[in-house]
Amino acid sequence: MAPIPGSGLAKGLAVTLRTMTRKTVTEQYPQAQPELPPRTRGVIGLFEENCTVCMLCARECPDWCIYIDSHKETVPPAAPGGRERSRNVLDRFAIDFSLCMYCGICIEVCPFDALFWSPEFEYAETDIRDLTHERDKLREWMWTVPAPPALDPAAEEPKEIAAARKTAEKLAAAQAEPQEGDS
Repeated sequence: MAPIPGSGLAKGLAVTLRTMTRKTVTEQYPQAQPELPPRTRGVIGLFEENCTVCMLCARECPDWCIYIDSHKETVPPAAPGGRERSRNVLDRFAIDFSLCMYCGICIEVCPFDALFWSPEFEYAETDIRDLTHERDKLREWMWTVPAPPALDPAAEEPKEIAAARKTAEKLAAAQAEPQEGDS
């Protein structure tokens, strides 16, 4: 059976009319903030206290957009007779978001949990050179990082916690037993 001439045009006009009569779903962005899903990837926040200047994030970054400068500082011995130690002190931590491809490799390789995804997305600049954000700005974004999701109550207890709990229970049981010579 051959199609009726003009049926395609009628179907197209029907779709157009149906769409025209629906309520629009446009959000007025600057006045109304969008509802972002939890754990949205916006920008990278820096928790400076956890950074040991190991440089793993900068080395693993495929775009080389992380800039880290540091110096060594001598720490006096903690106890008399001990030796002096040296530690790295962070001088500069910057991310060039004009180069960053938001892959998250830097966050994954950080062994000390110093980098996190922040849901902030409003960091547009008029000049591309201003998209290199230093550690003070990265630290501000750190405070917008949402808390991690709650653990699943039906999940198995981690082995480390289970072992520590069993040891603590044994110590408590040993202390609760009456000592020999106690009356």
